[in-house]
Amino acid sequence: MKQVKLGIIGVGNMGTSHAKNVLEGKVPGLELAAVADRQKNRRAWCRENLPETVQIFEEGTQLLESGCCDAVLIAVPHYQHPILAQEAFKKGLHVLCEKPAGVYTKQVQEMNQEADKYNVVFAMMFNQRTNCIYRKMHEMVKNGELGEIRRVNWIITDWYRTQSYYDSGSWRATWEGEGGGVLLNQCPHNLDLIQWICGMPAKVRGFCKEGLWHDIEVEDDVTAYLEYPNGATGVFITSTGDAPGTNRFEITGELGKLVCENEELTFYKLNENLAHHCASCQGGFDKPQWEVLKVETDGQNEQHVGVMKAFVGAILEGTPLVADGREGIRGLELSNAIHLSSWLGKTVELPINEDLFLEELNKRRENSRIKEEVESVVFDTENSYGSGKGENK
Repeated sequence: MKQVKLGIIGVGNMGTSHAKNVLEGKVPGLELAAVADRQKNRRAWCRENLPETVQIFEEGTQLLESGCCDAVLIAVPHYQHPILAQEAFKKGLHVLCEKPAGVYTKQVQEMNQEADKYNVVFAMMFNQRTNCIYRKMHEMVKNGELGEIRRVNWIITDWYRTQSYYDSGSWRATWEGEGGGVLLNQCPHNLDLIQWICGMPAKVRGFCKEGLWHDIEVEDDVTAYLEYPNGATGVFITSTGDAPGTNRFEITGELGKLVCENEELTFYKLNENLAHHCASCQGGFDKPQWEVLKVETDGQNEQHVGVMKAFVGAILEGTPLVADGREGIRGLELSNAIHLSSWLGKTVELPINEDLFLEELNKRRENSRIKEEVESVVFDTENSYGSGKGENK
């Protein structure tokens, strides 16, 4: 195989962007062969804007059964991600799944188990792992340059959204259609990165405010307290109601502090181990000395195109992925834990009780508001990449 024939299921905000990237030749070795979307206006857009060689289907299952593709990119509402992925595995198709991996970990566990049965490439669209700043943070933490982590703080409130955004699709911002709010739509990248860089916490206490800033039934404002196995603590704050908002990711370790803000990475490097200084210093108020270093990176940040290049490379040459699809469950478990803690009003331990989470989620799905059928509106995603973030569907 020299060319990978790709089918895109879901031609909304991100599906459209992915299709354009492929058609513009940004991903060598990838050919757009088919698309599928349930919305009439999106299929009409495809007929008007895509080459005649691209087949157009109404249902993703029709595309999977057509035999015209080697791989599929899934960019549909969240509940369908694991369902379509499993059907694709059974057809022998390679899968690149948009975030999140799903809505609840029990379903994603089944997807991962199914992926293990087939000799196919399974990748997750965690495009922020291509960002040179986050890659450098990951490298520095894993190499021990910060020593043992003591504290993690990420305030990521520059996800501002208007009411018209939430009104742009019948599935948006409902428990039944989307399965959550800012945690499931905007923040899967951030939750993936915080666990990729700092590891998974052992306990979570979440506070989710539902419909605080918008007329929606899901959360649009979240504060979560994290406890790590080594005793380190963390705070994660996010919202779609703040403007101009803040994006500051800070990691404190025994050897210094790493701060990511305004697309710059700064290392406050201690001259000695903090624990050693605390135990040996005779001055009660004497702080250890440090130097402030601007951290250099390779400057590379290919985002979605980088993930797709790696996907093609894994299929054609067996080279590494940016993110294996099975890794999607980690950030989702953190999201589920924050939700479950907020719903129960108490701290929860990880791994969470998956059955209890699904039970609580289904209570909310039963009472989910039914929106009148809305034809999906596709927004210009270029203005939504503040601080280098990827956009939601």
